[in-house]
Amino acid sequence: MSAVQRVPSGVLVAVQFGLILALVGAARWPVPQMAWPPTLFLLALAVVLGVWTLGYNRLGNFNIRPELRRGARLITGGPYRHIRHPMYTSVLLGVGALVVADARPWRIALLVALLVVLILKAAREEQYLRAAFPEYAAYAARTWRFVPFVY
Repeated sequence: MSAVQRVPSGVLVAVQFGLILALVGAARWPVPQMAWPPTLFLLALAVVLGVWTLGYNRLGNFNIRPELRRGARLITGGPYRHIRHPMYTSVLLGVGALVVADARPWRIALLVALLVVLILKAAREEQYLRAAFPEYAAYAARTWRFVPFVY
């Protein structure tokens, strides 16, 4: 077991939410006018993807921790047809929009840190999914983790 695997899931979730709060709390309001188009575009993508994902993943199946809930089922339709972690992508798009609006280096560093935390959470979640669902390996082989055709 690696050092990262020994990090409690609760710590990963706490760091994730801490980074999100730091990025949202330090956002420049109002958004500078020249940043409106990309910021609004990314925010709209985040909302559409998040709502679409929640429409396919029943609330009892959804968990902010990487561990699976009792009675969990594997979802492979909707946005999950293309990416394995659409809620993580939605979060990255949403806070990424705020970083685009105010791209100071320390904010970019916080966004990169959030990406690393979400990659670690996704990897842990995928371990649980592989153990619980024999068909998960084939599903993972044909889908992207966060961004179609990229990663």
